[in-house]
Amino acid sequence: MPVKEYPFYMKSTVVLFGLILLTYTLSNLRDILTPLAFALIIAILLNPLVNRFQKRKMPKMLAIILSMFIALVLIVAVVYFLSTQIAQFGESFPMLSQKFNQLLVMFQNWLQKDFGISIQKQVQLINEAVNNSKALVGHTLGTAIGILGVVFLIPVYVFLYLWYKTKMLNFLYEVFAEENSEKVADVLSETKLAIQSYMVGLLIEAGIVAVMNSTALLLLGVKYAILFGVIGAILNMIPYIGGIVAILLPVLMATVTKDGYTTQLGIVGAYAVIQFIDNNFLVPNIVSSKVQINALVSILIVLLGNALWGVSGMFLSIPFVAILKIIFDRINELKPWGKLLGDEPSEDERRKRPFWKKNKDSVAEKIISKV
Repeated sequence: MPVKEYPFYMKSTVVLFGLILLTYTLSNLRDILTPLAFALIIAILLNPLVNRFQKRKMPKMLAIILSMFIALVLIVAVVYFLSTQIAQFGESFPMLSQKFNQLLVMFQNWLQKDFGISIQKQVQLINEAVNNSKALVGHTLGTAIGILGVVFLIPVYVFLYLWYKTKMLNFLYEVFAEENSEKVADVLSETKLAIQSYMVGLLIEAGIVAVMNSTALLLLGVKYAILFGVIGAILNMIPYIGGIVAILLPVLMATVTKDGYTTQLGIVGAYAVIQFIDNNFLVPNIVSSKVQINALVSILIVLLGNALWGVSGMFLSIPFVAILKIIFDRINELKPWGKLLGDEPSEDERRKRPFWKKNKDSVAEKIISKV
């Protein structure tokens, strides 16, 4: 019996409607799906550790709890370090506030002199912005309560993912036809490797970038250099956009605490060198996965992730697009989409690559393969 072919306009309409429905669902269920997504990534990261404990004849429940406890200790250590740095920053806040007010007065006078915007008009614009922001207070409180909920929900979800791992894998195998079981196993295996290597590489890269940022800021004499260095490394996890935002914080601090513009220029120069080292040496050799997403898609997907799920969406967008690319590359009808998302070099480009980019496996992939 011949397969009925539908016209292109009907196919495109169905696809567009499906995308709109998916976007609407993701946006409205963000409070439920965000902790589930984070928990899934954490569970995939902890899975090798759980397996290792189980190979040592440890009961499954104890292996999961011990793995989660180790992860919790590491997270608490990082949070404690940042909180101590922020507490020191809070002690100097009155002095910084006074200096900032002086700079604000100078800026207002400059706007009045060069652009003809009166002080009264400037105050009016600021008041309007403040009044508009009051409508966001309820949303902010709701977000804070949501964050507290996520903190308690994620560990529960991680435990349940690890506990029911075999049941969920069997479900995926049974959903698809038996002749596709090998392809399903291949997709699941590569998905796990891609997420694990990406996240482990990202953490190693963040540690190195934090050290370089903090060292540069200390040498330039910027206050709270370690705090801004670590925050910059965390923001750097957001592709392209995070690196730009990370520069603004120490530049603003230098503007408030120092006279002239030498330090600010030094910060911009130092961060430019660090970004060059990061993009050309650290990412290709430490983070870079066999599943590569091109720059245009990375920027677009980070912005779309922010529009859907806020900051959480910015962090989650790249791993989930990597999963989509793995799936697209293994389904004949979707292979063109996989090529569109990817950034795989041609054979000629591979030969012309510099020696530091010619490693087959990144450091993160070697670590994951050994584990």
